[in-house]
Amino acid sequence: MSEAERPRRPLRSLGAVFAGLLFIFIVTTIVDVVLYATGVFPPWREPMSDALFVLATAYRIVISIAGCYLTVRLVPDRPMGHALTLGAIGVVISAIGTAVTWNKEPEFGPHWHPLLLVVISIPCGWVGGRSSRSNRASRNTKRRDLSRSFSLHYPALAR
Repeated sequence: MSEAERPRRPLRSLGAVFAGLLFIFIVTTIVDVVLYATGVFPPWREPMSDALFVLATAYRIVISIAGCYLTVRLVPDRPMGHALTLGAIGVVISAIGTAVTWNKEPEFGPHWHPLLLVVISIPCGWVGGRSSRSNRASRNTKRRDLSRSFSLHYPALAR
């Protein structure tokens, strides 16, 4: 069945994007809480160093890519479009967060941090979509090779 012939499943698509978004929120929050509880981050409402904001940005990148990867694994079709949609949602949410916290230094950190979160959202979606796409291609190749091998060894059963 070609891409054009497949029935669209909007609820499944919406659910996959929502699952990726929820994953990103939950896992990021858990990591934040753990880092605060273990003393890696200073107590709430106290300023953090730039190095700690770099750390926070780094794990947010990894978690965002994982959330986009999850979305792509759950969608019925157009995986990259769904991953980039989640990235665009990340841009909007990060831009709102940037606007709300802009003049709240030092409590919410330096201005580069929320701006960077806006900028990295689409690339994270692309990387998450791309990594799942290569896994799908690898699985399809393995499946095709297995099928070909089966046909060669058991031609009577392959019909």
